Amino acid sequence: MLFSPTARNVHPVNLVSAPTCPYYVPMSSPLAPAGARLNNIFRPNGHVFYGWWIVLACAGVQWLAALTWMHSYGGYALKLQADFGWSMSVLSLAFALTRLESGLLGPLQGWLVDRYGPRRILIIGTLIFAVGFFTFSMVESITTYFVAFILIALGSSLGGFATLMVSIVSWFDAHRAKAVAMSQIGFSAGGLCVPFVMMGLEAFGWRSMALYSGILILVVGLPLVSLVRHRPEDYGEVPDGIRAQDDDGENSSSTDTQISLSWRQAVKEPSFWLISSGHALSLLTVSSMLAHLIPYLTFDLGYEPVNAGFVFALMTALQMAGLFLGGVIGDRFDKRTICTLCMLGHFVGLIALTYGADPILVIAFAVAHGLAWGVRAPLMVALRADYFGPKSFGTIMGISSLIVMIGMTLGPLFSGIMFDLYGNYDLAFTCIAFCSLIGALCFWFAKPPKLLATPT
Repeated sequence: MLFSPTARNVHPVNLVSAPTCPYYVPMSSPLAPAGARLNNIFRPNGHVFYGWWIVLACAGVQWLAALTWMHSYGGYALKLQADFGWSMSVLSLAFALTRLESGLLGPLQGWLVDRYGPRRILIIGTLIFAVGFFTFSMVESITTYFVAFILIALGSSLGGFATLMVSIVSWFDAHRAKAVAMSQIGFSAGGLCVPFVMMGLEAFGWRSMALYSGILILVVGLPLVSLVRHRPEDYGEVPDGIRAQDDDGENSSSTDTQISLSWRQAVKEPSFWLISSGHALSLLTVSSMLAHLIPYLTFDLGYEPVNAGFVFALMTALQMAGLFLGGVIGDRFDKRTICTLCMLGHFVGLIALTYGADPILVIAFAVAHGLAWGVRAPLMVALRADYFGPKSFGTIMGISSLIVMIGMTLGPLFSGIMFDLYGNYDLAFTCIAFCSLIGALCFWFAKPPKLLATPT
């Protein structure tokens, strides 16, 4: 069946049981050829499972957000400081407030996505995201700068990661870590394009680049988000695209046997708070690097802005490699242990960067931090889904964002203030590195829930 982007053309599949499906080969069989294993994953019923088209669309949306905003912020910060003379504290405060806004929006956003589906929320968010960039291109004062960033944050939140993950969690179970990892490759690909953004900022100026970004978001983003669907059952599909057989020989979906807690049940579990805290501490490091890596390389280590962009691109290239690795091992090994090791990788990478004027240590940072970020990133979604299930996932992720936002907010702000106070980033990055060790303990003690109940 050919792919069609319209909902009415996503025809119900011929729901056959796994043992009778001509494309089915047991995944655990050592005799299964690679082609058969790929068919099991991508074409379980003889055609490409629609969930993978959703993953592709999600990757495109995240590429767009990373290219225009998350990975490019450091380059814009350099230009704004040069034009207006604003301190790094002021510039960091705006970035931090956008993360705070995203976190506070989380519970409402999660409820809206669970209630109305991700596609409507994505369309609204994409429109606001574009308007934010159009406003940013006209900034003349701190007031309009903050207004633009609030619009960008609101749009990128509603039209971004949390909303997209609700769809992926609903469409995948056995291959959930792979699907999340593949969708986040778009975010890494955006980072690989940072050198081109830096060249564009040098050639055309930050105002023109902001205007072009808004146009790109409308032209590319709206068609992509229109492909996203909420639950596979609404289109005659099941998670992963294939039904298993129960003991009576009847077809059953994997959702029939999944753990699925309500948000009220989830917040009573210690693992909910430990995962959220570990996630917040991991993003303390990630957000600091997103906002301050290019300024650090430029001001502290004397790199040219374009060369600093290449270091940033190296970090995100390794993050992309980490995503592939995380998607594979996340569906095979204990996710909690992997996340713990990744936090140790964040610690090692940041220490190498802080005390690494030598280019070899800068590369060591890119390797350790990039791989840890990439491997861990899809497991943040998959681990929560494994523990709490898909039924109320949007609301659970939204409530969790109230904790996660603390790391995303404090990282850039703390780093900017320390730079203005001491003239370098050494103390800030050292403190953040040791926070990663605390995050490792959070993941290590996040045991699976004892409450294996169906939501009320």
